[in-house]
Amino acid sequence: MGALLFAVAACGGSSGGKSDDGKAQAGSTAAKAADDVSQAVVKVTPDDGAKSVATTGALRVSVAKGTLTSVTVKDDQGAAVDGKISADGAGWQPLQHLASSTEYKVHVTAKDAKGRVSAKDTTFATLTPKNTFIGYYKPENGATVGVGMPVSLNFTRGITDPAAVEKAITVTADPAVPVEGHWFGNDRLDFRPEKYWTPGTKVTVKLNLDGVEGRPGVYGTQSKTVKFTVGRSQVSTVDADAHTMKVVRDGKQIRQIPISAGGPGHTTWEGQMVISEKDPVTRMNSQTVGLGGEYDIPDVPHAMRLTQSGTFIHGNYWASTGIFGSSNTSHGCVGLHDERGGGDNGTPAAWFYNHSLIGDIVVVKNSHDKTVAPDNGLNGWNMSWADWKN
Repeated sequence: MGALLFAVAACGGSSGGKSDDGKAQAGSTAAKAADDVSQAVVKVTPDDGAKSVATTGALRVSVAKGTLTSVTVKDDQGAAVDGKISADGAGWQPLQHLASSTEYKVHVTAKDAKGRVSAKDTTFATLTPKNTFIGYYKPENGATVGVGMPVSLNFTRGITDPAAVEKAITVTADPAVPVEGHWFGNDRLDFRPEKYWTPGTKVTVKLNLDGVEGRPGVYGTQSKTVKFTVGRSQVSTVDADAHTMKVVRDGKQIRQIPISAGGPGHTTWEGQMVISEKDPVTRMNSQTVGLGGEYDIPDVPHAMRLTQSGTFIHGNYWASTGIFGSSNTSHGCVGLHDERGGGDNGTPAAWFYNHSLIGDIVVVKNSHDKTVAPDNGLNGWNMSWADWKN
């Protein structure tokens, strides 16, 4: 019996040893697994699955007990949102606003003090605005323009946060030159360099307005790139006293044309003016510019607009040829001898029309009138660079 008891005891002792060893191994594995888990805890705002998220100020990423190593935010087309991790590695914020009506995916990685990595993935969707605005822009995409052409945007709603809107628009030039924006009222923003563009310059305008809150509850919808090229330089100077216009192309005078400027009581604005529209034939009615019923000409040929208030340089077929180069008889426009019809008829007006671009400069001097207002047409060149930047 002693032998039997010994055997049982020996058997029981062997079984107990295996049980204790298994528990020890399991505990060691669990401890090792726990030790491999990163202590870094990532938080993404807004929450995963959130809807109608604001396009500005809502997206933030932070980490506790660790530092961020990467943050990637992409829209549903795969375009990334620029952002920056803070110097201490504890947070990340976007450097741009988000687009409206768009789903975004967020992927974040972080590490704790022991270098252990944790990750987080979320998805959210931005708001769909009820009220929107766009900016009508000049010049058109692909255009070749004169050296005086600004980039001009007219917004469909008055803007109460101009800084946010202007930040979302970039205008770059090749060769590079500083370009600054200037607001005229709350619905127009123009961009230009300090001096006229250099001929041959390639200009790129990026409108990243989708999701910009231009006024409370009113959001931009445009995401567009516009490119145009600056052609040759042409600056034409009208001397109202001498009744002439000298056309200078790339620094050399190529023609002098007799003109008739605004007569007494209707003198022509002075200053630098930009050709903003060209029409082979147009109607001119004095009632549209507040002059009553003084004239209504249905077929003015070779008309090029200089101001929004109604100043044109255009062909004139109804006046005696003797007035051109000798007297000022118009209601404020600059007239050149022409024939009826607006065709390529070889007249001075036809020649000037055919040799002009949208964006060319026409300078008027010695008319004894005031300088044209910078916002009357595309005529911001009449502001100093210092005033333009303010």
